[in-house]
Amino acid sequence: QVQLVESGGGLVQAGGSLRLSCAASGRTFSNYGVAWFRQAPGKEREIVAAINWTGGSRSYADSVKGRFTISRDNAKNTMYLQMNSLKPEDTAVYYCAAGLGGGVYYTSTDYGYWGQGTQVTVSS
Repeated sequence: QVQLVESGGGLVQAGGSLRLSCAASGRTFSNYGVAWFRQAPGKEREIVAAINWTGGSRSYADSVKGRFTISRDNAKNTMYLQMNSLKPEDTAVYYCAAGLGGGVYYTSTDYGYWGQGTQVTVSS
């Protein structure tokens, strides 16, 4: 079992920045590929960014490329999502997830552990 707890969400104006953190406990965090997903009201959950177990491979949704950066610190059992140049359409609940293996995965069914979510609201 892996337990995940997100933090860092909040209200920010368009063009601003936020950094989300996800603290892991339980099984060895460094064994897992991890990702950030988001879900806006009335929409399906979508992947935002993913990173493999070493941090050497990353992938981003087209909508956030060049603005968001995913990273991880295995020594601290923590992953991050740095969000810059935020837009109102980035408003959503953001979830961190740990995969069923160590790679980069793109669909929610590839992730077996989920945090409770943190709200990000971007005002125009």
